[in-house]
Amino acid sequence: MLCQNCGKNEANTHIKQIINGDTAESHLCSECANHLGYSDMFSGFDFSLSDFFGGFLSDVMPGHLIGDVKRCEKCGASFNDIVREGRVGCANCYRTFYDRLRPSLQRIHGKARHSGKISRSAADEKKEEETLQEKINALQEQMNEAVAKQDFEKAAEIRDEIKALKGENNNE
Repeated sequence: MLCQNCGKNEANTHIKQIINGDTAESHLCSECANHLGYSDMFSGFDFSLSDFFGGFLSDVMPGHLIGDVKRCEKCGASFNDIVREGRVGCANCYRTFYDRLRPSLQRIHGKARHSGKISRSAADEKKEEETLQEKINALQEQMNEAVAKQDFEKAAEIRDEIKALKGENNNE
């Protein structure tokens, strides 16, 4: 949608005004929004969301900020960056800084484990892991049966197949 003011740029700001029960909506580009005074709604309040969320992290772990050199391998964010910005750089940061983020997540959300809906792709990935684990368990049972029958060649083949499956899972 194009900006309703200039008609040139893509609209990325939505303004909704309700005055005496009458609703007026505007879709503006960032330049027109700034020009019309809609640039930063929280500027007069001395309020920053990054300060707000960063405060949750720094209160719990002030000692972790000194000499922090560990960085996320995907986005390059350090734990200092996360505390300063008040937001995590990427999904991998949750794994990289799990031990440091967990206390804050528990304090903010009341728990550190997700409960509720998950995305379809995450559900599919979980299903694949469960299917792989079921296959490995079945192969281990077959291997135990082969050992019980003293069919060691068959047991070795199954063992190698299990190792290959576990190796594929670890390399992801």
